Order: sequence, then structure tokens, then C-alpha cells
Amino acid sequence: MTSLWLADRPDRPMAPTLADESDRSADVVVIGAGITGLVTAVLLARAGKDVLVLEARTAGAGATGNTTAKISLLQGTRMTDIVARHSPKVARQYVQGNLEGQQWLIDYCAARDIDVQRETAYTYAQTLEGLGAAEAELSACRAAGLNVDWVDEADVPFPFHGGVRLTDQAQFDPMPLLDSLIDELGERGGRLAEGARVHRVSHDGARLKLHVHTHTGAELEVVADQCVLATGIPILDRGGFFARLTPHRSYCMAFRVPGNVTRGMYISADSPTRSTRSAPTADGELLIVGGAGHPVGRRNDAAASVEELATWAKFHWPGAVQTHYWSAQDYAPVDALPYVGPILPGHDKIQVATGFDKWGMTNGVAAALALAGRILGGRMDWAAAYASWSPHELSGIPAAVQANLTVGFNLAKGWIAPLTRIGTPAVEDCGVVSGPPWHLEAHSVVDGIARTVSPVCPHLGGIVNWNDADKSWECPLHGSRFAPDGTLLEGPATRDLTRSG
Repeated sequence: MTSLWLADRPDRPMAPTLADESDRSADVVVIGAGITGLVTAVLLARAGKDVLVLEARTAGAGATGNTTAKISLLQGTRMTDIVARHSPKVARQYVQGNLEGQQWLIDYCAARDIDVQRETAYTYAQTLEGLGAAEAELSACRAAGLNVDWVDEADVPFPFHGGVRLTDQAQFDPMPLLDSLIDELGERGGRLAEGARVHRVSHDGARLKLHVHTHTGAELEVVADQCVLATGIPILDRGGFFARLTPHRSYCMAFRVPGNVTRGMYISADSPTRSTRSAPTADGELLIVGGAGHPVGRRNDAAASVEELATWAKFHWPGAVQTHYWSAQDYAPVDALPYVGPILPGHDKIQVATGFDKWGMTNGVAAALALAGRILGGRMDWAAAYASWSPHELSGIPAAVQANLTVGFNLAKGWIAPLTRIGTPAVEDCGVVSGPPWHLEAHSVVDGIARTVSPVCPHLGGIVNWNDADKSWECPLHGSRFAPDGTLLEGPATRDLTRSG
């Protein structure tokens, strides 16, 4: 399961992992080498900071390399949620941040000869019942200052009952951008270490001490004046961001289709979500279709939803042949706005960036601009909408309460339900958690290989569930994910599941 962007890339040696002790100190350590982390690192390096980026896997292995890569200010029905919870001023600040992120990204790509396709974006109703949601998004976008209009028809093969249109948006392959950012980081004296997972951060006098586990098995310490957590969801629990975010998994497929590929970037306002865009490749243009999303660890039949998405694509583009399949994880904030800034009020040594809710191409760059500005002593008025701690978060309290009640329910259910599965064997491509609470085991069989691990998530003790689409273990509490053998794929956990036998 490799995304279109990550497939067929030239082999690149893994960036060296802190082999010399002299490499283990920096002014700023950025944790995470996706779009947010690398743009932040480059901005700081341009200002003369000594910057070190630590990446647990490889650059782009997380959301950035598994996105649909739409660089759009029209973001499904996101503006409806923001306007419903916040003032028009906050909504306009959010749009301004996205606009500056979008423009920085497009300008950078132009300067570095990175291909970007300009396209029109649509949020549309795929059913008559969905018209209300699309019309509400039109009103919300206009209130926030976006120059949108309404169209009743579009040249598409799927049902379209009207929608919001925003011209002159963009899309691209994000990996050449990351490659260019890594090159510039090195040119400016910054460093990248891949295969370096940060387990925890503590204080060492006036500096921070980062405890790092490398892919070679070494346990190292890195010191810094400040650090930035650009890890999707913060890997540190202080600040409680895991309780202010809901992790979601969504799926994408690329297809080769007969005739012309449908141009434009489309996303439905009604469910089930249907997202499409085109993608130029060396072998011709492909169609990307996305959707089938669900809260992480809380769907028993993800594979069936993915199959339904594929069937939808093949029905509306007869003769379509699937070439790639992948999935991504995103985090929805309880108050509909990203969290960018100190991990705790007044605690500027550790900064966070999270809650982009599937729109990380513009929001990720906006977050980097805000973080770099804050670290360097600057200020951007629009950054108030992104504040990690702000009175506007009060609007998210009801959603936070509901989300955490659901977490509590899943915690209890996870420890009790396996009693009913004692003796249930795992079959090919399946995983089963069974046993009494004092002896739970997670059994899976993938590619004929049977594995047994502890199902207890090392983050906060949730019991993982099996994702039959991704063939992985997922924690329903806060979205940590693990391979069948227990290897950590995504946080907030920072350690693998315990292996049995």
C-alpha cells in the first residue's frame, strides 16, 4: 500500500542518524519531516538558526506523502463549521492564514521549478438532500471573504446537483517539494536525521533534552533551546491535545481511465464523501478518488467502504483500472480551528502544530509561517485564529466533552469485549483481540504469517482494533496505529506494541 506520490521514487539514502555527538545539539529541533516541519525548519535556517529535523521514519512518510495534495482555500464544508462556532473576524483570519500559506507554497514551487497545476475547486451536492450543506458552505465562504460563486452544473460523470466554485486553486505532487526543502535546509546549514523517533522531552537546565531511539537501536539524547512538534498529533501529552482532537482515517485510489480524465478538484458536501482530482504522471494523467473516512479504530468494515469507493469510481468511469491505493490520517479539532503555538500557555520552548483536518497543504505552511514568526519574535495578526490556547476554544467544549465520553466508552469496551472472542482464530488478512482482561492477546494473519502482540496501546492503555483495509492495529482512543507485528506506525504513542512469543 504505497501512495502515488511515494511509489516509484528514486532510491535515496536515509539521512544520517546522529552518528556524531556534535550532531546532537541545535538551537531548534523540529520533530517531523512533513510539510509543516520542513517549511518551519527552512524558515528558521534562513534566519540563521541552527536547526535539526528529527523524523521517526522517512521524510513524507506521514500525512504529507499520503495526501490528495489539494492546495485549496475551498475545503469541503470546513468553513461552515468555522463560521458556526466563531466570529466572522476569526473566520477571515483563518482564510488569510490559508491564503498566505497557499501563496508561499506556490511561489516556492515556482522558484524551484516544481510542477503545480492550477485548477478550479468545487464543494458540491451529490444528492438533492446535500444541497442544503453546499448552500450553507457558499454563505460561510462569502462571510469569510472568499470569492466563491454557485454553479448548477459541471462537466463530470458523477451526480452533481449544484455546488460552490472557487477558481485559481492548485494541486501538485508534494514529494518534489519535500525534496527541495531538504536540499535547501542542507544548503543553509540545517540537518535532517531520519529513523530517529523522539520518545520524550525533558528539561536539562535552561535547555531541552530530547530522548531519541534510532532505527539502529541506539538510545541517544539531543539538546536544544526550543523544539517544534510537527507530528500530526503531538507526541507529548502535556497540553492534552489528544483530548482536543479526533483522529480520522481516509482512503485514496488512483485510476487509469479511458479518454480524458475529469479535471478540477471536487469534494462532496454530503456523505459518503467523494473527493476527486487529476494527477499528471510520466505515463499519462491519472484520476485520484478519495473518501471512505472513519474515526480511527472505530470501524469494523473499513475494507467494505473502500471497496464501495472503488466500485463508485469504476461505475462512473467505465473501464477504469486501479493503479495505486493508500490511506492517510488527519486530526479534527473540537473547535474547528488548528492549534499552532505553545504546548502550554506561556511555554514557548515547545511549540505544536496540529488539527489541520485534511487540509494540511495550506494549513501546514500557514502553521510553519506562524511558528517561525513566533520563534523569531515576529507577529502575524491572522495567527490568532490558529492559537493553541485562546478564548475561542470555548466553542469546542461541548464537542470535547462528547469526544472524550466516546473515548471512555471505547476504553471500557476494549477491555471487556475480548472476553466474547476467546477461542476465535485469526484468519488470513484478519486480526482478533481475545482473552480475559488479565491476559489479552492480539492475533493476526497477513500474507500467511501469524503474529501475536499485546493489544494494549502504550499511549494511555486503550485496546487496539483491527483495520481490515490497511491490515493494521488501531487504537480507538487517540489514533495510534501499529503494523501486524506491533511496529509503531503513527502516534501519539511513541513505542511499539509488546510482542508475544
